[in-house]
Amino acid sequence: MQESAQQKGTRSQAISSGGPRTIALVGPFQSGKTTLLEAILARTGAIARQGSVEAGNTVSDASKEARQHKMSVEATFATTEFMGDSYTFVDCPGSIEFIHDMRCVLPAVDAAVVVCEADEKKVPQLQLILRELEDRKIPHFLFLNKIDKADKRVRETIQLLQPASRVPLLLRQIPIWNGDIISGFVDLALERAHVYREYAASEVIELAGENKDREKEARFTMLERLADHDDELLEQLLGDMEPPRDKVFDDLAMELRDGVVCPVLLGVASRSNGVLRLLKALRHEAPGVAETAKRLGLKSGDPTAIVLKTYHTAHGGKMSVARVLNGEVGEGASFLAPRRDAGRVAGVFNLMGATFAKRGPAKAGETVAFGKLDGAKTGDTLSAGKHAIEPLVTVTPSPPVLAMAVAAKERKDDVKLGVAFTKLTEEDPALTVIHNTESHEVVMWGQGEMHLRVATERLADRYGVPVLTHRPAVGYRETIRKSISLRGRHKKQSGGHGQFGDVVLEIKPLPREGGFKFNDMITGGVVPRNYIPAVEEGVKDGLKHGPLGFPVVDVEVSLTDGSYHTVDSSDMAFRTAGRIAVAEGLPQCQPVLLEPIYMVEIVCPSDATARINAILSGRRGQILGFDTREGWDGWDTVRAQMAEAEIGDLIVEVRSATAGVGSFAFKFDHMAELTGRQAEQVVAARRAAE
Repeated sequence: MQESAQQKGTRSQAISSGGPRTIALVGPFQSGKTTLLEAILARTGAIARQGSVEAGNTVSDASKEARQHKMSVEATFATTEFMGDSYTFVDCPGSIEFIHDMRCVLPAVDAAVVVCEADEKKVPQLQLILRELEDRKIPHFLFLNKIDKADKRVRETIQLLQPASRVPLLLRQIPIWNGDIISGFVDLALERAHVYREYAASEVIELAGENKDREKEARFTMLERLADHDDELLEQLLGDMEPPRDKVFDDLAMELRDGVVCPVLLGVASRSNGVLRLLKALRHEAPGVAETAKRLGLKSGDPTAIVLKTYHTAHGGKMSVARVLNGEVGEGASFLAPRRDAGRVAGVFNLMGATFAKRGPAKAGETVAFGKLDGAKTGDTLSAGKHAIEPLVTVTPSPPVLAMAVAAKERKDDVKLGVAFTKLTEEDPALTVIHNTESHEVVMWGQGEMHLRVATERLADRYGVPVLTHRPAVGYRETIRKSISLRGRHKKQSGGHGQFGDVVLEIKPLPREGGFKFNDMITGGVVPRNYIPAVEEGVKDGLKHGPLGFPVVDVEVSLTDGSYHTVDSSDMAFRTAGRIAVAEGLPQCQPVLLEPIYMVEIVCPSDATARINAILSGRRGQILGFDTREGWDGWDTVRAQMAEAEIGDLIVEVRSATAGVGSFAFKFDHMAELTGRQAEQVVAARRAAE
């Protein structure tokens, strides 16, 4: 691959950015991200002592929900200093159910550290994370954690993990073995050996014997990979020339930033092993805010920030965590979001987990919290100039896969619940709340069982609104198979003007998806023209609740005859007559239940496809076929038609069958007749509920 003189100039100028950086800690569920953040904070002196997830005393995962479930359920930010530079680390959830928080953070970070372990079962999860980084062109390291528990050689582990990455995994370190125990590592770029010391800096030792031979072989492999993108380095290797150390570090930094390699570092976060080398790699090789702003396409010279996360705190009100990309922002600054005013900054705060500490103005590169930006939303591009700028990024949540109907335990909390929902969905845009006017339910949609469970816990604990939940109503309908003609009469006399309306209706079935059709076939004025719209409204009233208990569809109703009274007839009387005729006629038209059928598209690792097919068949699904997932090695896409009633908790089985990584999208396709025992059970449940 040829490299021009201009590119080489750019390469040397981009090596040391300095200044504040923001680094995302990402990776599969339970890979040790929170523990790594704790180790980083302890090593840099931000905290006095390293906590643990088990003890529930970490800076990250400070919420009641995270500690109760011992897992990250939202992005957590912590700022520290290392060798004179400011770093904000973002601990991102690893579970697919909370991955939207990671997606909101990634575009504005300078680099990511992918924390993983040598576990074959987690390779699909790793692939999901790496794909996000690759698509966003985020430079990223891989931190191979828990190497003290590894049962494979590091090279075998790299071979195991490589299918998850579309770029080569570049081994930067090799372990030093003491029997079957890893006691340290060799830095292949520095050619220096280190022995681990628990919760302390590693000790440099001299390389000798077998370790020296292994280091030379591994270093040459690393340099060969770097030379794929640097002809000068390739010539040096072919000529058996030892490349200068600065040249090696330049190449490591540039190829990381160009996204053509993913450097792999080793460590044990729980004992703080490997953390210092990781921090030094970030300091020397990760890009800074100037490169990040360029990657995002920022052209404005005005102070600009991207909102990464929204919090509603008990005492400080709304907090918008944002990365400042340009300029300086202090208290009192006014921000514009695209197409709306974001508000005036009420305070600038440093972040340390759940703690917000007030500070002075934030400069380019820093990630801080802005107080009370009421008009700002997660993902917004904010400008402090005279004009708003177009969004630099757009992050759309994955389609929701699970729903629950939610109601306040006590009626007096209904208004309070509405306010809580507004705050909850601001904090977590992957949650959606819908008011179903037909079933009179408030339905909350989310990314999985744990996602919705955490949301209900927050409603109770954070917002003081305990709730009751149940499965949402299925959108059943009913229709008819037989036609009928009958009279509906409403006559009432109670002194003074009475009520009189008399209609003859012909009720017929329409083809499926035919909807509703009303025909006026009156001749001779037997029903005055001004009353006919009232008859139609009465018919619609009658179709809202059919004999089986559900709205009636695919019906044609014709008004063929009737009579009126010059004094007692009225709109209300004819509306009531129309409703009576429909209510009395539908039971005689052989009513039949209809259920909604959806097109479902499931994505899953290929080794789980057979299990997914079995799940679909067990849920009355009609499998239409499957193909390889486009652009995803080792994944399939399965398509099926499935009843809405069976989709309800489908995601629980899909995640169980796919080690937590499978998902699906669905859309309405058609209504189909439901008969037999299942239909009887649906109708019986409806009548019991009424």
